[in-house]
Amino acid sequence: MWCMLGKSGVTIATACLITTSIVVTDTAFAALRYTPQQFRSVLRGLGYNIKVSNAPLTDADTKKVILEFQKGYKLKPADGVAGEKTQDFAATTVEILQKNLNLVVKPNPLLPKNQYYGPRTEAVVKLYQKKAGLQETGIANLALRQRLDQEAKDILNKTAPTPTAEPTPTTEPTPTTSPTSKPKPTRKPTSTPRTSPKPKPTSTPEASPTETPIPEATQTPTPTPTSTPTP
Repeated sequence: MWCMLGKSGVTIATACLITTSIVVTDTAFAALRYTPQQFRSVLRGLGYNIKVSNAPLTDADTKKVILEFQKGYKLKPADGVAGEKTQDFAATTVEILQKNLNLVVKPNPLLPKNQYYGPRTEAVVKLYQKKAGLQETGIANLALRQRLDQEAKDILNKTAPTPTAEPTPTTEPTPTTSPTSKPKPTRKPTSTPRTSPKPKPTSTPEASPTETPIPEATQTPTPTPTSTPTP
């Protein structure tokens, strides 16, 4: 995303690019300290009119450029001094640029996300400019970064919706028809027990219990006690 900053409504590229689903981690580089030459290279690479040298960042022209950078991104304090917040924000801007170049241009090898606007970053910017039909300056000014940001968004939007189409196979209610036809065989066991148990209990239990009372004819021992008292 490119945020609208400043009174004139000029669109300024900021770290709001995180809304393009590019995950920017460790964006606060508190321990990072540019040398004067490295910081000048960053500002020049981002499109600011500054000479690259190892001279201190204290001359009037350099402080004017730094102040322009700070006001454009609404950094405070906006004092023309390359303090911690100013350097950290510049580092984040370069890292986002490098990530977008890796995504869109796909250089081989990929750019290291080291927050330095060195020869490799400048070369990949030229490669992007060549593919886009732009003048090969190696400078990623505001217009280029806006264009690169949009292309990165388009790439991410094309790749993201593909997994959302996979859950559509939820229209597979066909297996629910097969179990509905299987419960019909449950009528078979209801017919078999009604025919088989009826003939079996009617024949066997009625014949066997009638024979068991026959041993009651053991009344023969009754004459034996009558013969003993006769002597």
